[in-house]
Amino acid sequence: MKTLVYSTHDFDKSFLKKAAKNKHKLTFSELPLNDTSAKLANGFEAVALFTADKANKETLELLHKNGIRYIALRSVGYDHVDLKKAKQLELKVANVPNYSPYASAEHAVTLLLSLNRKILLSQELMYKNDFRLDELVGFDLHGKTIGIIGTGTIGTVFTKIMHGFGCKLMGYDILENKALINQTNIKYTSFEELCQSSDVISIHCPLNDATNYLLDKKAFQLMKKGVIIINTARGGIINTLDLMEALDNGIVAAAGLDVYENEKGIYFKDLSSSNIHDELFEKLRSYANVLLTGHQAFLTKEALQGIAETTISNLSEWTENGISKNDLY
Repeated sequence: MKTLVYSTHDFDKSFLKKAAKNKHKLTFSELPLNDTSAKLANGFEAVALFTADKANKETLELLHKNGIRYIALRSVGYDHVDLKKAKQLELKVANVPNYSPYASAEHAVTLLLSLNRKILLSQELMYKNDFRLDELVGFDLHGKTIGIIGTGTIGTVFTKIMHGFGCKLMGYDILENKALINQTNIKYTSFEELCQSSDVISIHCPLNDATNYLLDKKAFQLMKKGVIIINTARGGIINTLDLMEALDNGIVAAAGLDVYENEKGIYFKDLSSSNIHDELFEKLRSYANVLLTGHQAFLTKEALQGIAETTISNLSEWTENGISKNDLY
């Protein structure tokens, strides 16, 4: 299938080429999909999209006009695609529902440990020849209550890791994972109780209408003073302004964020010689107790291989059968 791959990066291009094995003709573009770059898809049957791409109503109409009939997502999440419009246009859309869940779960743990044990500050002090320990006091994770929002594949792995640390586990999800209950000491509870009881809250749910700004001022006001927030899911699940207020008043002691609600146009780009015109982002990254990473939680060799193989598999199934097992509707 002749496919235009938008938002290509050096880190994923070789994996896609290897997975394709000449089964499909892939053309790579570093440009993200938007209503301007949609014209590049003229003459292709399919496009492969990343999380930085924007497939809203207007862009989908342009893709359809240019002959696109298939949209292969290189991600689990699909909040960047107007699925209602895609279905109306009879565009097939498939995601990558599963790839290495360890990548994102382990990154969430990395953020938590780095914040709790003040690793970045410790390194900074080392370079200054300041070997005092007064500012580096953390706490034992053993025995602490960890609230996990979303216990799907990634949330399950994170839960098991925290169980290994000897933590008390609280879960919030629309579906309870019975196997996880048997394997760990997780207790499913209401969102309000999770906020009130957790020493650490880690987010592993998708972004949708129900979870948009799930962590807002009201939620932060329920939380224990000194809670740590970890988000490796989607930026829009947290209201950034409300988070910063909670940081200012000490409710949130620290936040580890791999995602940011307005990250499109910032993340995945080299902006070292440019000015970032986002005051919210500039203020967020000015906090000494906020650790930001640029949407890299998924970035392991195993995950990239899994994403590439499933993306190509979706293209192959469409070619052979017109449907894919990963179709979103």
